[in-house]
This record gives sequence, structure tokens and C-alpha cells, in this order.
Amino acid sequence: MREVVELSLGLDPAFALQTCASGEELLAKVVEWAPDLILCDYMMPDMEGPAVLARLRENIATAKIPVVFMTARTETLEIEQLKSLGAIAVIAKPFDPATLANVVRSQLQSLRLAAASYDFAERLSDDAATLIKFRQSLRNHSDISLVPDGLESCVHKLAGAAGVFDLQEVSKSASALEQAIIARRAGRGAPGAIEANLDALLESIERE
Repeated sequence: MREVVELSLGLDPAFALQTCASGEELLAKVVEWAPDLILCDYMMPDMEGPAVLARLRENIATAKIPVVFMTARTETLEIEQLKSLGAIAVIAKPFDPATLANVVRSQLQSLRLAAASYDFAERLSDDAATLIKFRQSLRNHSDISLVPDGLESCVHKLAGAAGVFDLQEVSKSASALEQAIIARRAGRGAPGAIEANLDALLESIERE
């Protein structure tokens, strides 16, 4: 089975592979190798897959490495149990060697999207702090034509990025604020429009 997996994935130049004959061999190699993904059989010579996963999770250096199990045990309860242990997915055996590379690639893409989404959540928090500073700047100035430097660029980028990550309310609020900024710069904006739209944007971010 290991040779079949190695052959199936080895034909795809996108993958760099290492194989291990046992769980102990994996645990000995994994820290130095630091793979993007581990495909782990459920039944192995020295220890079962769940025991290997538990050992991976105990080590801070390997705790976050994604693990996909390959198993013939595909009852719903068993799959849920493996996921509750920390597996990100289960590939049922027997599998089609011709499509295995696409299945693994799909898992990696999902992981990258999840990582990007996490990074965006952190960025959203940073943007909110920046927007609060812009709001304070607007409060501290009596000039109703004021547009703080950097505000338009900030909300323009936020509108696009929030749309990519399907935060539609944030994206729409940022777009509305951007239009209010453009209108004020053109001398046709309603008094308080930027401030009101900025408040609405901060509220939409807080709800996320």
C-alpha cells in the first residue's frame, strides 16, 4: 500500500515525498523534515495511526502538522472519531491511485485557504485598530472637509480582501466608506458621511 501511494504521488512533480515503514520511523524523521501534510495509514506494524497522531500532537514541533488518515474503516462514527483526535480528513481504502494526487492537492489547497483566512482575521483586527485611530482623528478636528491620510487606501484594500474571504457585510461597509471619501474629496459629500460610514464599518468588523 505504501508503494502504491508513493508511486501515485511520485508521478506528480508538485510533491516532494518521504515514506516511512512504521510510526516510529515517522516520529523519528518528522521534526527535521517538517512536511506540509502527513498521510498516515490506520494499521501499521508497530503502532496504530491514532497513537502516532497522539504522539505528534504531544510535541510542540509537530503538533500543527496536518494529518490525513488512509483507512478501510469508513463508518461515520469511526471517521468522526479520527477527526475528533485531530485528523483533518480521511481517505477511504481502497482508493483510486489515478486520482490520489488530486485528492491530496485538494487537501493542501484547503489548508492554505484556512491559513490565509486565519491570517486575514489577524489583519482585520489590525485594520480595526487603525480605523479607530482614523475615527479619533476625525473627532479631534473641526474641519468637516478633513480626510485623514491613508484612510482611503486602507478601506479600499479592506473592501477587496473582505470580499475574497466572503465577509460581505465588511466589504460593503468598506466600499460605502470609500465612496463617501471620494465624494468628500470632490466637494460633494454630505456632512458627517465619512464618520457615519466609518462607524458602520467598525460595527461590521466587530460583529465578525
